[in-house]
Amino acid sequence: MSTATESAVTGLKSTYDQDGWCELPYRFTDKAVTLLKEAVAAISRESRPEVVYEKDSDTVRGIHGCHAFDELCAALVRHPRLVAAAEELTGKPVYVYQFKVNLKQAREGAAWPWHQDYAFWSEEDGMPRPDAVNIAISLDDIHEDNGPLVVIPGSHRMGLLDLPEKDADGGSGWRQHVSADLAYTVSEQRAEDLAQERGRVLITGRAGTVHAFHPSIVHSSSNNVSSDRRALLLITYNTVDNAPPNPTRPEFLVARDSTPVVPADDDRLGTEPRSVA
Repeated sequence: MSTATESAVTGLKSTYDQDGWCELPYRFTDKAVTLLKEAVAAISRESRPEVVYEKDSDTVRGIHGCHAFDELCAALVRHPRLVAAAEELTGKPVYVYQFKVNLKQAREGAAWPWHQDYAFWSEEDGMPRPDAVNIAISLDDIHEDNGPLVVIPGSHRMGLLDLPEKDADGGSGWRQHVSADLAYTVSEQRAEDLAQERGRVLITGRAGTVHAFHPSIVHSSSNNVSSDRRALLLITYNTVDNAPPNPTRPEFLVARDSTPVVPADDDRLGTEPRSVA
């Protein structure tokens, strides 16, 4: 790890361990964001199982597994700063477990109910421990009206909450993991009680901002009621020794290759200090 990269992630782990989320001290440049948005737009126009839609609509809600077939997304997951942050926060070598872009189109994007990501990975995939991290890159300016992520600090230390009984076939069906009608949710009352106790934080910021959050943190997002789209790119890095033994969901939701990520620079994906206006 270079000195610059090492200094960029120093101190993140204590905040992350305490609160379950943190903001990284750099952002992707406007040029990098534009290229990523162009890649997302092109993929969104394709007819393929990795592209999912809002309920009863042809509005794209999300795209998945893009690093497996898009060259720029493949380069992004190898970005040295992202890999360094993932290894710093998990403490071990990592591989890419999941890649997705959640899209909330202007005035159309539907909410995500309160939930914990690890509920899906534990119950559906058999991930042994929550030894993974979500790296979230804002592709649009995100503000309180276009459906930002909302997290409850410290809730990641409470284990999994409100797990339902599994169906007789042992799972809920993967489409219920990418829609507004999620299979695993935290009840509104429990989330409200937790928020009263621990507070809530809106994850906002200009395009290019990078955050990390824990797989077990309780989080949600509201409907997009603004005229501004909200696109959030999420890379889940999992520790190599924590790979699920026998995943059954599609590979674009659960990567089968747990080979450690080898960092590689790419001139198209530049970063700068997040304080740059």
